[in-house]
Amino acid sequence: MRIRGFAPSTPCWAELSTADSARTAGFYADLFGWEIDGNRFMLNGRAIAGIVPARPDRPAGWLTYLAAPDLEGTMRRVEMAYGRVLVQPQERPGARSAIVADSAGTVFGLWQANGFAGAQLRGEPGTMSWADLLIDVASQPTAFYGSVFGWSLTHEFGSGEWLTEAHDSVAGLITGRYDFRWQPSFQVADCLDLVDNVSRLGGRVAVGPVEMGLGRYAEIIDPAGNTFAITAPVPRPVELSVAYNDITGLELTYGG
Repeated sequence: MRIRGFAPSTPCWAELSTADSARTAGFYADLFGWEIDGNRFMLNGRAIAGIVPARPDRPAGWLTYLAAPDLEGTMRRVEMAYGRVLVQPQERPGARSAIVADSAGTVFGLWQANGFAGAQLRGEPGTMSWADLLIDVASQPTAFYGSVFGWSLTHEFGSGEWLTEAHDSVAGLITGRYDFRWQPSFQVADCLDLVDNVSRLGGRVAVGPVEMGLGRYAEIIDPAGNTFAITAPVPRPVELSVAYNDITGLELTYGG
């Protein structure tokens, strides 16, 4: 599905920083069918994610960006909530970006679109489908993300999920972790099938596959040591029963 824009404070772009761009890009090309166009991974002619050389002012690995139409205002809220600005705003083709850390030190990016909103495809294999905050206990980030973005936390589907002020799902939360980070998840058609190819391509499976929320989930480490996740929707059978009520007539009942 073609994406033309993102609501404020939603994950809009993921970018990989690596010292071995050629080898790493080849891994993702074989795994997802991506192509490289400058500093972007592409799928069917649309931008999927970014890839840049490693540099001292940002951590290696995958960095998740949140849409920030008011970049400077968001940065001020980050600092007021005891976060930090790590990299001041930088000009990008079609955007401005900054890198910040939350109150627990977890690093993420802010993205102010100016013609390029971020990922241009969603909802199909090979595209970013979700992002999770990995942390040890949920109490640490709740105040920060609530203050900066107005998010609240729910556990409706058995795992943590961030909701916007309009109660729309925006991202996930995985607790019990000590490798604090924002982790992008890329959609695949078959999680088990893709996992079988990972070691052949020089990567390895760190977690899973396991069922989580409404899908099957696995964490992958690429040949350069960068961790990301893959998710595949799990079909849920729906049962439909018909009953007759003497007062209201026919009643349809759905069950999962």
